[in-house]
Amino acid sequence: MKHIFLSLLCICTMLAKAQDSGAVHLADPAIFLHNGMYYLYGTVEGRAGEGFQVYTSTGLAQWTLSAKNGGYALKKGDAFGTAGFWAPQVFQYRDSFYMAYVANESIAVAVATDPLGPFTQRVKEPLAAPVRQIDPFVFMDEGKIYLYHVRLTGGNKIFVAEMTDDLAAIRPETLRESIIATDQWENTANTKWPVTEGPSVFKHNGLYYLVYTANDFRHPDYAVGYATSKSPLGPWEKYSGNPVLHKNMISQHGTGHGDFFRDNNGGLQYVFHTHYSLTKVGPRRTAILKASLNGNRLVMDAGSFQFLKQ
Repeated sequence: MKHIFLSLLCICTMLAKAQDSGAVHLADPAIFLHNGMYYLYGTVEGRAGEGFQVYTSTGLAQWTLSAKNGGYALKKGDAFGTAGFWAPQVFQYRDSFYMAYVANESIAVAVATDPLGPFTQRVKEPLAAPVRQIDPFVFMDEGKIYLYHVRLTGGNKIFVAEMTDDLAAIRPETLRESIIATDQWENTANTKWPVTEGPSVFKHNGLYYLVYTANDFRHPDYAVGYATSKSPLGPWEKYSGNPVLHKNMISQHGTGHGDFFRDNNGGLQYVFHTHYSLTKVGPRRTAILKASLNGNRLVMDAGSFQFLKQ
């Protein structure tokens, strides 16, 4: 029996390696579309202390590591941070490109003139906060700027606050708690440190959608749900059918921590990561699938699931 088990394990390992050929290994990914070009950023698996790589694609199927700046959109030393470069988001604001990101379990914002970078800071400091905070998502709506983020306080909890116009700070009086783990699917291990993280926000027909991931990222049940509100500051009502993306839908463990983007045809898509295999967490793999809205219900199209290749 032992020999049979070892043989099956070897077969599973070989299959995982074969399927992984040419895969992109970025966790906590985000895709930014600009002038017909897709730019992909994320936590660099195994080298998260060096900064953020950037890949480009014209059609989403094949990705190329940038030849600029050694492939890095942001390098350690050019902006705040010495370790733990996680979860970047790139957006355009006032004719410049900005990257909100995590380093040293703090949130910082760097700027560049090109989506390829280099993203830098003149003053290499994070946003001021009384607690550790991660997973920034900047959302602009009706002339205001909102920072959705995770605060590490009795668990990973999602908060929102308005930002100042220069993106240098939040307005503390606007800080609101948005999402915490209260549902069974959000803490399947029943841990004392529940996790909700990886927020991504969009607006449709006057309704705000806050999409998030729950459970520890190392757990197979890492999965995606969403909540809606009539205001970007909440209160948020969780969808009763959560989770909307989970391991059973695509036969992959650790599905989550992604970002929504519009493709060149205006379609809504979600980029996210999965575990390396059913038995191994890392290096995590980057994937996308299509999403749509059926009335006010967010639907993930499991049939469109694909890993990104380079």
